[in-house]
Amino acid sequence: MVQDYENIPEIALGWLAEGKSVALATVIETWGSAPRPVGSQLLISGTAEIMGSVSGGCVEGAVVEEALEALETGQCMLLEYGVGDEAAFAAGLACGGNIRILVEPVAVGQGVEPALLATLVERRKAHLPVALAVNLQSWQRRLIGVDDALAAERFISDKSGLEGDWFINIHNPPLRMVIVGAAHIAQPLVQMARLAGFAPVLVDPREAFASNLRFPGEILIHDWPDEALEQLKLDTRTAVVTLSHDPKIDDPAIAVALKSPVFYLGCLGSTRTHAKRVVRLKKTGFTGAEIARIHAPVGLDIGAKIPAEIAIAIMAQITQCLRQPARRP
Repeated sequence: MVQDYENIPEIALGWLAEGKSVALATVIETWGSAPRPVGSQLLISGTAEIMGSVSGGCVEGAVVEEALEALETGQCMLLEYGVGDEAAFAAGLACGGNIRILVEPVAVGQGVEPALLATLVERRKAHLPVALAVNLQSWQRRLIGVDDALAAERFISDKSGLEGDWFINIHNPPLRMVIVGAAHIAQPLVQMARLAGFAPVLVDPREAFASNLRFPGEILIHDWPDEALEQLKLDTRTAVVTLSHDPKIDDPAIAVALKSPVFYLGCLGSTRTHAKRVVRLKKTGFTGAEIARIHAPVGLDIGAKIPAEIAIAIMAQITQCLRQPARRP
């Protein structure tokens, strides 16, 4: 897994701006039951302040000592630790394993260049998929995007890792799900979305439907869907689901989503309902190829009947499209 978009790069840049010396420790490889996944990071200052984690507490102390030395010498380090069964159990695992950690100073001419880190932070802020690649032989570093063959599959799988001599640290934007229409199906769907790692947003101009009473604690937007979706800046890590069954509400949202790079667009309605939807969309200028991006009827065909079952079918189809891009229309 990636590091769940932790704000370690942003904190590192902030510490540099405060005049602190900074080192980054990154898990680059694991064997067995390692406490933290590849891509996890620990940030260390010259005064031994830390943020993040590379082992859940098992080897942090040793890594901090090595990082302080790296800040003095300006040299990168590759460290390897064995996590014993007892320490692993304390971190919540059944048994131990090994982890390999890259330690890099963040300084001009040493390790990670501050300018490179600043560009990484800019791309993360813009919600652009980006990876920081470092060659463990030459210490060359570069930022790469989804169109780079070295990391294309890793962006899809959300997994940082080694590609030959290169370590690829994936920084994908957070997953989002925009649900248009506060129907009954939306109630279990927002909960399932959050459990699956998505940040759900519910859009419906009808305040009686999209109410805090029906959706306690959820992000509710009462603007018209086309205005709301334009403001949300849909990206390649966003799924859009329309559930209102009302063309006045669904169609404007579908139009915006079709013009965006969202990885999934699913629309509630029967085959007959979707056929009528296709006619309306073609009249507004969309081509058959563009309309074919829509998953309709929405969700995998699992025989779902009640709202919770339909939500499961939708969540399963979204997951399938996220992890298996070949399934996308």
